[in-house]
Amino acid sequence: MSVQEQIQKLAQEFSGELKEKRGLYELSIPIAERKTFLSKQKLVYLARFRIDEAEKRLRFNEMLQESGTGLSGGDSDLTPGFGFKKESYNTFSGKRSGTIEEQSRLLGKKYEYRFDFTLLRKRVEEITQKEGYTFEYQITPLGL
Repeated sequence: MSVQEQIQKLAQEFSGELKEKRGLYELSIPIAERKTFLSKQKLVYLARFRIDEAEKRLRFNEMLQESGTGLSGGDSDLTPGFGFKKESYNTFSGKRSGTIEEQSRLLGKKYEYRFDFTLLRKRVEEITQKEGYTFEYQITPLGL
């Protein structure tokens, strides 16, 4: 079984989804959700990785991503009153990058969740090394 197939199986164990686009794999696992009056916010664990077959190396990056939908107040000059709003944003946009531990501490104040991202990372690393690949953890986002 290939590295990709083993990680696909691991994604299913964690109720996640693995997608591939131009050699960049993205594993997404919903870990928390907040619902308030006419709005919903969701927190998702994202792991991105590339497999370099020539060098037998897997480069791995992970982060938490928050998105939300719902009603917004009349704070925009273009739309007075209330309207429907959908947005998606990264907790650390721009050039600033933090570790997932920093992101988890920050978002742990807003969401209640029990997701062990270190366990998932360790399992991916074990799969990678078992197949003779080098596991390379990166703090900067891959493929962006």
